[in-house]
Amino acid sequence: MGPVWPWLGLAVVLLVADQATKQLILASYQLGDSTPVTSFFNIVRAHNTGAAFSFLAGAGGWQRWFFTAVGLGAAVFIVWMLRAHPGQKLFSFALACILGGALGNVIDRLWHGYVVDFLDFHWAFLAGVFPGGHFPAFNLADTAISVGAVALILDEIRRMRRSR
Repeated sequence: MGPVWPWLGLAVVLLVADQATKQLILASYQLGDSTPVTSFFNIVRAHNTGAAFSFLAGAGGWQRWFFTAVGLGAAVFIVWMLRAHPGQKLFSFALACILGGALGNVIDRLWHGYVVDFLDFHWAFLAGVFPGGHFPAFNLADTAISVGAVALILDEIRRMRRSR
């Protein structure tokens, strides 16, 4: 069993990086502005009042508080889990990533009323699924949450293999 502080430190690093990049976007771009970086990637400024893939974005405002509450509830649960399992490295890494990302998006919801997104990937083969082939814009918090989710899956696969 190891201490929980390194995992909370990782979550804070991810949270700070997320908020710093979002502040750069807010200071440098107007809503809808876009800068092509490669043939398949743009830096944009987008606002998401919903959750992943703009889920419930047009729900009228209540979703801001719902997703804030869900994010804060998840953060409390994750800290509790980290305290209970700090020695499980992959599991704790996953939780720390999810924690940092969730809190980054919670701060946006509380501060702005929306989540600032700025990473825009697009490929022609996605055109049948997403308008113009553009995957929904996202941010570093979303990336951290996704990395954490993949790490949780890998941790569970490892745990299942060890139990056989």
